[in-house]
Amino acid sequence: MSRAVEQSNRAMLRARDAMDRSYPEPLDIPALARIALVSEAHFIRTFRATFGETPHRYLQRRRVERAMSMLVESDRDVTDICYAVGFHSLGSFSRTFRQIVGESPSDFRRRRSAAAEPVPSCFVKAWTRPSGFG
Repeated sequence: MSRAVEQSNRAMLRARDAMDRSYPEPLDIPALARIALVSEAHFIRTFRATFGETPHRYLQRRRVERAMSMLVESDRDVTDICYAVGFHSLGSFSRTFRQIVGESPSDFRRRRSAAAEPVPSCFVKAWTRPSGFG
């Protein structure tokens, strides 16, 4: 791997780590590009080439993953969870959740709480990890 590719990968990892840490906050491309020390257009192209999805899709998936965890581990209202993970509308949250997970947040919670036997968390994570957009 060339030094330039290694530096580019590190820059993209810095931006992705910032997204992981601050997923509920409003994050925009200019701020993420500044973290990676590149232009906005270059950031979007390089992020997609490095991680296989756009920054926007990565952030949406990260937010949905966190929402999945909150739906199972808490009794918070779906609307509260929607806002807690960084979505600004229940409609866009529900639509994105369904695209990624394949069912609505309420159905996901109902199905998960109806499970009779506990399953080791490593299996649950492997089985329920969102695969991306359809």
